[in-house]
Amino acid sequence: MSKSQNSFESIMPPELKEMVTRAKRLEKWPLAQLISLFEVNTERAKQSRHSIITYLSEQPESDRKQGLVLGITGTPGAGKSSLIGELCLSMLKETPSLSVAVLAVDPSSQRSGGSLLGDRTRTNFPVDDNRLFFRSQASDLDLGGVGKKTYQVTRLLRYLFDITIIETVGIGQSEVEVEQLSDHTCLVLQPFAGDQVQFMKAGIMEVPNTFVINKCDEDSLAKKSYHLLKSSLKLVNVSIDHNADDAKQIFLTSALKQKGIDELASFLLKLHQDKSVRKSALDQELFYLRKWVFQEFGRFGLTHFDATLESELKLHKSYEEKEQYIIGVMRALIPSLTSAG
Repeated sequence: MSKSQNSFESIMPPELKEMVTRAKRLEKWPLAQLISLFEVNTERAKQSRHSIITYLSEQPESDRKQGLVLGITGTPGAGKSSLIGELCLSMLKETPSLSVAVLAVDPSSQRSGGSLLGDRTRTNFPVDDNRLFFRSQASDLDLGGVGKKTYQVTRLLRYLFDITIIETVGIGQSEVEVEQLSDHTCLVLQPFAGDQVQFMKAGIMEVPNTFVINKCDEDSLAKKSYHLLKSSLKLVNVSIDHNADDAKQIFLTSALKQKGIDELASFLLKLHQDKSVRKSALDQELFYLRKWVFQEFGRFGLTHFDATLESELKLHKSYEEKEQYIIGVMRALIPSLTSAG
């Protein structure tokens, strides 16, 4: 299949370009409309996504953001939402020119498929401050700890905001996809919750880059929890790396008593300045395309993807062009797909 057969139009309609321009100024209504375009799966939305990402990625370097994507995960009840709210306010206070987007993923009901998007009620953001943007998203029963559309929305937000924070539905053996999506992952724990041992058994302690013991309202409990986690990490680090420079940092925080918030915020701002922590956009595209191929075409598609498609896809520019190329190849391999439209 030639490249011209599956290419998208890169020139944006004037009204869409105007919307992107206003979103770059962090106006909330255009931002919400653009995010909706990245959450639907129509052919028109795919064309729009291709045009928008192409336009943003080809901006002059002085006008092009490459924001930090930060994953915040942890067990339900660890205080992730309250912690994120306090961190955002602290980072903006320290760096007034900063812009932060929060994408909170809420679980969907196994029975109804619906979601109660309630994380926004746990944060206290000033509504008239364009430097902060909050969006809730349903997981749509997708495994991995994030939603089916979280990756697509993150593609957009990293071009518009300095820092994008993804709050996952939780953490477990099946909820570690945030590691693929984020440049840096923080695991939030409660003091003496006993999660460390369970996480060690599940191999989760290797996933985060940084640990946060939240709800450290009492100093003595906080210190005991710190030493317990440090001992657990020592066991894990002995088994996964022998380099002292790779030691994972531990922060003790309390949103209630404002402990450790500024220290963690300063650490995250340093990460934002360090461009070397950014993950490859191509690697992320290939990861999510591989996941999509398995969902759509099963093990047959995955085998073909691993054998030949992955190397061929690097010749195509955007995620949408790569996806269209895969559809063309699969239709050639499975003629019944073409007859089914």
